Amino acid sequence: MFRTVAIQPLEVAPRVMPEGTLPVNTGEPPMDLEMATIKAHNPLKPTPQNLAHGKELYVNNCGPCHGDNGDGNGPVAHLLRAHGFEPKNLLTGVAKNLPDGYIFGYIRDGGIHMPSYADAMNSDERWDVVMYVRDLEAQAAKAPAKTASK
Repeated sequence: MFRTVAIQPLEVAPRVMPEGTLPVNTGEPPMDLEMATIKAHNPLKPTPQNLAHGKELYVNNCGPCHGDNGDGNGPVAHLLRAHGFEPKNLLTGVAKNLPDGYIFGYIRDGGIHMPSYADAMNSDERWDVVMYVRDLEAQAAKAPAKTASK
């Protein structure tokens, strides 16, 4: 027993998942963001359960930056702005016109200022978030436009 290898606590970062412990590519072939934009389509139906699950995941993972309603004013947005990063408003502009596959791939792979959530959400969970974002966009489109008060 005195000749065993010493084990150092936290030798490996806690978030690094051992290979194969989280099904990252369940039901999807590996592809880059460009291919996901073109080929990836949501296999799930927008059921109340999927939307509720998507909302839960969105609030916990996306809401701090993008805000609970997707307007880019989450509770940590001011910290990002202080470093020159602007959280995207998911309800207007380019974001609402992007294909579902692009949003899915961006959640999976991350981007310039957004971390990857490939190890935090499996494929179905990412699609639930995409559905919830689309639901937020639909609700925003139905809401009456706010008029500026003088």
